[in-house]
Amino acid sequence: MTQNVTSGASAPEQFDVGREVGENKLHGSAVGLIGVLFLTVTGAAPESAMLGNVPFAAGFGNGIYVPAAFLLATIVLTIFSIGYAAMARRVSSVGGFYSFISQGLGREAGMSAGFASLASYSVFEASLYGLFAFFGNAWLKSHFGIDVSWIWLAIFAATLCAFLSYRDVQLSAAVLGIALVLEVIILAIFNFGVLTAAEGTNFQAESFNLLAVLTPVLEQKVGDVDIAAGAAAVGIFMAFWSWVGFEMAPNYAEESKDPKRIVPLSLYISVIGLGLFYIFTSWCAVSAYPTEGDMLVAATKDSSNFFLTPLNNFVGPWAGELMSVLILTSSFACGMAFHNTAARYMYSLAREGVLPHGLSRTHHVFKSPHVASFTQSALAILWVSLFAFFLGTDDANAQAYVSVYTMLAILGTMLLLILQAVVSLAVIAYFRANPGDDAGVISTIIAPVIAFVAQVYLVYLLVQNLATFGGSGSFGSNIPWIALAIIVVGFIWGIVLRVVNPAVHARIGRLVFEG
Repeated sequence: MTQNVTSGASAPEQFDVGREVGENKLHGSAVGLIGVLFLTVTGAAPESAMLGNVPFAAGFGNGIYVPAAFLLATIVLTIFSIGYAAMARRVSSVGGFYSFISQGLGREAGMSAGFASLASYSVFEASLYGLFAFFGNAWLKSHFGIDVSWIWLAIFAATLCAFLSYRDVQLSAAVLGIALVLEVIILAIFNFGVLTAAEGTNFQAESFNLLAVLTPVLEQKVGDVDIAAGAAAVGIFMAFWSWVGFEMAPNYAEESKDPKRIVPLSLYISVIGLGLFYIFTSWCAVSAYPTEGDMLVAATKDSSNFFLTPLNNFVGPWAGELMSVLILTSSFACGMAFHNTAARYMYSLAREGVLPHGLSRTHHVFKSPHVASFTQSALAILWVSLFAFFLGTDDANAQAYVSVYTMLAILGTMLLLILQAVVSLAVIAYFRANPGDDAGVISTIIAPVIAFVAQVYLVYLLVQNLATFGGSGSFGSNIPWIALAIIVVGFIWGIVLRVVNPAVHARIGRLVFEG
């Protein structure tokens, strides 16, 4: 047991896993700053975020003001990262949200966060396999005339991920790094092609106007095409959705070199770096058509080719073909990034005795949380299989894309937004109880308050516009209740542990890594 001391401030009672004998350890100092960035930024999946979110945000949200929505998201998430990074400097734990909330708001709240975090990243992985299966089915049809049922493609992706994640975290970092670099390159080619086009584009500085970010698409008729009125909130939410994954950095604290420096730094680099790239890429995307009306028609009626059509026109068919292949690697890599985080949450909960201890075992050679990893792979296959059982496997668009990808992503995002709001409160409470000269009023009060208000508002936007996102079916319409049930069950389990197993209750969110 150790008392963490930072700049004269003593933290709550903690247990340093670096000093405890017999603990199943992860591979310490396995990755540096670049490795952590590869492991986390790939979760945001730049290509999947742009190709999947920008057309929907533009066509059904706020039209040409999508870049302003990404600018707003960059500002808000940077503010959130100020308090989040301050907490990461104090608490180095693979538990991430779970540990931060436990140490700031108590063990029961931490237990609730642990369940919600595990559920969030678990369904995120499954949702990305739905996206992979959708694009994989379309690619095989167009190139070979083969119609492979989407469920087999999803299971293939889950199985490949299980093999890669079984091995050393350095392999995961390498695979995800390659995928990330290729995604950025193809999007950069798209941006260059649109920006340098001699004609056929419609660039406007007005797209960055934050004061107009709440301007929705107006109901209109473009040629023979009817465009329905949009909801600006949809555009804003889709922008925030594009960052899901950056917050995973603290979960690699035990496997990174100098985590108290690397983890906060990776948060800032990923938020600001992604923000600048997203703002510019979304601007090029909504400007890649001769008129705003042409852009809206493409976004609402041909969203799958929203990026591919201008890329083919301005760069060449080879670039469009490359992008259609890289969306497969992007969606797979994104699923793998979420898999790694879900496995580490499971490992963390098991190591503290909340879940069966066997899940905390690490591989004797690779030092990977291989038991938790395989268990998470089984869960991901279970989630997609349940959708296949109840909905069928003959329509990749309706089943793999609309149902598996969209509905599970919305559930995971709702849980994640709630966690980000609560962790902002945890930062305030933690530093009030444990002040120090390493964090000022901006990082411990002002920034977390702003972040809390913003995240709560985003949850409200999601609930209010659930039907617009396609959540009108039996599963989609109940997403808020499913999220609430997961949170409540976790909190109740924390209370139960306090009564029936005080020793385990005492360790909830308290296992840290001091080096």
